[in-house]
Amino acid sequence: MTEVLDFDRPADWFDEELHRPETDDSRSSHRSRRVPELDTICLSDFAELDLPTRKTILHPILPERSLGMLFAGRGIGKTHVALGIGYAVSTGGEFLRWHAKAPRNVLYVDGEMPQEMLQDRLLKHMAASSVVPEQDAFRLLCMDRQELGMSINLSVSDDQKAIEAELRDTDFLILDNMSTLTNGGAENDAESWNAMQEWLLQLRRRGITVLIVHHAGRSGNARGTSKREDVLDTIVQLKRPSDYLPSDGARFEVHLTKARGLFGDDVEPFEAKLTVTEENEAIWECCEVGEEDSELKEEVMERSKAGKSIRVIASELQVKKGKVERILKRARQSAA
Repeated sequence: MTEVLDFDRPADWFDEELHRPETDDSRSSHRSRRVPELDTICLSDFAELDLPTRKTILHPILPERSLGMLFAGRGIGKTHVALGIGYAVSTGGEFLRWHAKAPRNVLYVDGEMPQEMLQDRLLKHMAASSVVPEQDAFRLLCMDRQELGMSINLSVSDDQKAIEAELRDTDFLILDNMSTLTNGGAENDAESWNAMQEWLLQLRRRGITVLIVHHAGRSGNARGTSKREDVLDTIVQLKRPSDYLPSDGARFEVHLTKARGLFGDDVEPFEAKLTVTEENEAIWECCEVGEEDSELKEEVMERSKAGKSIRVIASELQVKKGKVERILKRARQSAA
């Protein structure tokens, strides 16, 4: 009589797998698999290694050979910040409250933005900066410049190799953004992230720092699987202030939600705002979250209590109407 196996019982399943005859395909698979040669070291030898001090490429948030993520909701300013970081690293300059101690070679991979808009933003950075990157110090790989129909999927080995071919002498790789540069499975599936994660870890071993740009989901957290965050050293989140007005443009709070080895003032959130001058210069201003000029605030409140309109107050104090609106909105929130 033929025995009927109950595969709901682990013992029957295991027994069946154990005694399943090997096929030519399975034997070939076993033969072709490369057995890794692992390197172990005892603690006493490890403690005596003369390892170089790990420097930063953007102090204090991005160490050498690190993996980072910058994420925010749509239209808040992810690409503005990613370009600013790349420009600062390529020139040895400053951006927001961070600075690069020496220029490094940068490759910026953009999967979404029209090249005209990228050029416009970079020209504004160049106009505001006293230095420009040396030749090939800041290189751009824009999907908008590629042949019609061409796309890239960085969860696929061949496409990863295509990027690697462009990494000559690159110290810092920026991938903007995850949604347009990968499409390997559902975003909330941890397994779909594995191929990308393995590639990023290989790049780190090669000495390359990587910053991935990503969208926030409806919850406000980075969209998709939280497994992405496990291997990251730095995670920067941009959020709109509670008193944000559409007229404010690129104005957001900067929060370090993960920062290995950092503490104190280095991880304190701050607010940043972009202003473009008549000379087409991108000027960034930073302040503490919720901070306002106390003297200006008093002037605005006095005039508002006197019944003056926002337009009149802005004209008298020679500030933008949006700033007056913001001060009044914050005052109402505090009084509630």
